[in-house]
Amino acid sequence: MALLEALERRVLILDGAMGTRIHALELDLERDYQHRENCPEVLNLTRPDAIEELHREYLEVGCDIVSTNTLGGASHVLREFDLEDRTREVNRRAAEIGQTAARALSTPERPRFVFGSIGPGTKLPSLGQIEFEALLASYREQAIGLLEGGVDALLIETCYDILQAKGALIASQEALAEVRTRVPILVSVTIETTGTMLVGTDIEAAVTALGPYEPLSIGLNCGTGPHEMRTHIHALSELWPGRISVHPNAGLPLVVEGRAHYPLRPEELAQALREFVDREGASIVGGCCGTTPEHLRAVVEAIGDRVPGPRSARPEPSVSSLFQRVALRQETSFLIVGERTNANGSRRFRGLLAKEDWDGIVQMAREQIREGSHVLDVCTAYVGRDELRDMEAVISRLRGQATAPLMIDSTEPPVIERALQLVGGKCAVNSINLEDGLDRMDQICPLVRRYGAAVVALTIDEQGMAKTADRKVEIARRLLELATERYGIRASDILFDPLTFTICTGNEEDRRLGLETLEAIERIRDGFPESHVLLGLSNISFGLKPPARRVLNSVYLQEARKRGLTAAIVHVGGILPVHRIPEEQAKAALRLIYDDRSSGDPLLQFVELFRDAEALVRPRPAEEDLPIEEALARRIVEGEKSGIEKLLDRALETREPVRIINEILLEGMKTVGELFGSGEMQLPFVLQSAETMKHAVAYLESFMEDAGGPSKGTIVLATVKGDVHDIGKNLVDIIVSNNGYTVVNLGIRQPIDAILAAWREHGADAIGLSGLLVKSTQVMRDNLVQMEEEGIDVPVILGGAALTRRYVEQDLRPLYGGPLLYGKDAFAGLHVMNQLVEGELEESTGPPAPRAPRRRPVSKGPGGDGTARSDVERNIEPPKPPFWGARVVEEIPVREVYAYINETALFRTQWQFRPGKLKGPEYRKLVDEEARPERARVERECIEQE
Repeated sequence: MALLEALERRVLILDGAMGTRIHALELDLERDYQHRENCPEVLNLTRPDAIEELHREYLEVGCDIVSTNTLGGASHVLREFDLEDRTREVNRRAAEIGQTAARALSTPERPRFVFGSIGPGTKLPSLGQIEFEALLASYREQAIGLLEGGVDALLIETCYDILQAKGALIASQEALAEVRTRVPILVSVTIETTGTMLVGTDIEAAVTALGPYEPLSIGLNCGTGPHEMRTHIHALSELWPGRISVHPNAGLPLVVEGRAHYPLRPEELAQALREFVDREGASIVGGCCGTTPEHLRAVVEAIGDRVPGPRSARPEPSVSSLFQRVALRQETSFLIVGERTNANGSRRFRGLLAKEDWDGIVQMAREQIREGSHVLDVCTAYVGRDELRDMEAVISRLRGQATAPLMIDSTEPPVIERALQLVGGKCAVNSINLEDGLDRMDQICPLVRRYGAAVVALTIDEQGMAKTADRKVEIARRLLELATERYGIRASDILFDPLTFTICTGNEEDRRLGLETLEAIERIRDGFPESHVLLGLSNISFGLKPPARRVLNSVYLQEARKRGLTAAIVHVGGILPVHRIPEEQAKAALRLIYDDRSSGDPLLQFVELFRDAEALVRPRPAEEDLPIEEALARRIVEGEKSGIEKLLDRALETREPVRIINEILLEGMKTVGELFGSGEMQLPFVLQSAETMKHAVAYLESFMEDAGGPSKGTIVLATVKGDVHDIGKNLVDIIVSNNGYTVVNLGIRQPIDAILAAWREHGADAIGLSGLLVKSTQVMRDNLVQMEEEGIDVPVILGGAALTRRYVEQDLRPLYGGPLLYGKDAFAGLHVMNQLVEGELEESTGPPAPRAPRRRPVSKGPGGDGTARSDVERNIEPPKPPFWGARVVEEIPVREVYAYINETALFRTQWQFRPGKLKGPEYRKLVDEEARPERARVERECIEQE
């Protein structure tokens, strides 16, 4: 309680390096280390005085917390030094040494605390170097020793492998239960200069995997200095609503005279940590390798009694693989759960399983990811085979070779648990239900909680599978209450499956089953908004021919999405975008789904449409009969790239390659965007169109004239962090590079530090940032703020579907001191580069966004009459208006008018009263104060009008 109370009052200062300080003592290898070189933990037994003195040095300069000398104190590490049987003793003595030093310098006003340090160990479970149960036993033994010694918290730190971190968390929780005490658990990961943990996990995936354990804090330590941590701390601050800890190295080490030298000066560390406190809301700060008491003295002086700065974390319910996070609520699609790595539904997968072709299974998983699957459903239940053995073989390969998170699909708890023990990320478990009362939930939910997973909840109870909307919602409510209250699973980690059944039997009682499911989806989505709604889609069409199933599944999916469906288990290749389904078939599918019998039996009518095996083919003109513009555009929209070269050759007879791209192909992609925005085309088909576009442009590129000669200039292109869409960016690359410029294309999911590193390395003239998602606009905003803070003023071009000129020029431009431009398309990017090299750069690449008119300053003028002067020509005949008097064009509520005027008034006051750039809180404070009279006046006028 004392620790929690102290954290409520102010930021706490953690100590600095232990290992590098111990090595600097140059203790005797025989007497002090007992011939256990590189085992500083043995000093807890042989030289407690030396360890206590190191603690005291940090406490005397003002640190609030010291961490025990137990970074390598787990049993499996001490085994290497023949100390495994003394694990508890080593850790208990370390805690007692720390507490002796802490009590000596504690006061009622400033208590001091001891954190039990639990390190990464020497074996990585994600690489199969240690079994998970052995890892748990090792860490459990260490944690018990630390707790027996009286630590105030357990600090799991310097984590290289997210599966190791999860193991240490589980072991620590079990140790707390065994010792029957309660202290907080904190966890801190190490992000390398590569931008990920050692095994490839980025910070977002790490937060997703660790968040369900609800540690007191999540943080970063070791690996790098504070500058290299900046982007990752910012991402952590946005995703994690709990406390944050930061204890970096004293910079990146240099080798000087054969020894590691850490170059960061005390005042530099202090300044960086103060920024983390003020800007990112860090609650615990300190130092790691290379930091000394002098470093921490500077930190204490810089932080003082500060409280963490304000922040507004935006956590997203997610799952994760070893490598990356995937949001359960997709911004531009539904969550696509690939169903083909499932022995119950995929003949090909069963065949690979029977042959034990593990490489083939990995390839199959990767195919699903390329097709657009966000998550892979994995089921190895196959009659005559050992499901547990097969699941272990499949998961141990997929975890390191497939980037998508996994959904563990089994009815057997031991199979589920073994799979969860192998995956460092956050899985989903399929599934729980109430068919046997609480029996299955009692078996599965503790596993979900223990391993930090999400879970699929089926609307099945003791009476069987719910078929009406009322029963589905009733069971969903029961499942939610039990999962959250009895088992401690978060509502945001539950995906309800209201179950769909075939509507193709002809039985009267089955006719409304699809409609009942649609109504249940809507009610569950509205009634339990924190949770998610998932369907196993293919059941709806069971019993029909494959072409008919494909149409019915596709139309039903669209209807379910309209009702609020957020996820579906599907084979992406078995779904059609609705715009590609013949209208007659789509309408017939809708009549079947809604049991519309106004014009006869909808089932018979639907089946009749597919009597012909070619029924799925939409009647349409042959390509050779179409104008080349229509033929190529159709290829782009439908994502069919096979043989497109012949069409491109036709187009090249009358057009230059750049004109074909600009006038035909881009128009096709525009149609794709419109269909996607209206919900008529799902994301996988957008990706197919993008692949076709990429293929076509690559073919045309060979016909483009190389500008020749030296490069005109260089631009760095990147899709911003968190976004995987790069269609537009790659078009910019092609167009700009074929006009004589050097393009450094960094790819997708790029943090700003990597972008700036490339800019510096290549001496680029401009940076181009791209993103499709709405959240990418916020990432761009954050990137610009960081660039401004670092004093960078390179021209920046922003592009992407979610951006508007107004947002770039009015919202973002005031934040950045350098030229900031809106790139509507690839040719706008080329136009900007041409202006750059010609020294004629304008900050607008098209018609200016509407701005509120600025007030012209009043001048006394030559006559001293106080009127405003104007430089507009006056000898021009004014145009005649189309009509005189008043007419109602569009009625807009006066409150909406006020909201718009109020918003634009903020920008007007900035430009009127304070030319130039103001940043962050200073700008907001100015705007709030100076706009207040303007807002009050406008509000009075609006009220009077009402």
